Amino acid sequence: MKELGLGLLLLGLLSLILPSLGMKSMLLTWIDQWGTTVAWLIRGGITLLGLVLYLTYRNRD
Repeated sequence: MKELGLGLLLLGLLSLILPSLGMKSMLLTWIDQWGTTVAWLIRGGITLLGLVLYLTYRNRD
């Protein structure tokens, strides 16, 4: 679960940074179909979920 959390966190951060630079992620372009506000909420949710999973499972073996 730690690896899944880290992957979601990195994917979320990448999806938050790329539009600010004028680029788009090929993986997450489908979320733009619901409008700008919903797309940013999904990006933030992916990032937050990844952070929560990573922090919850980081010390477990």
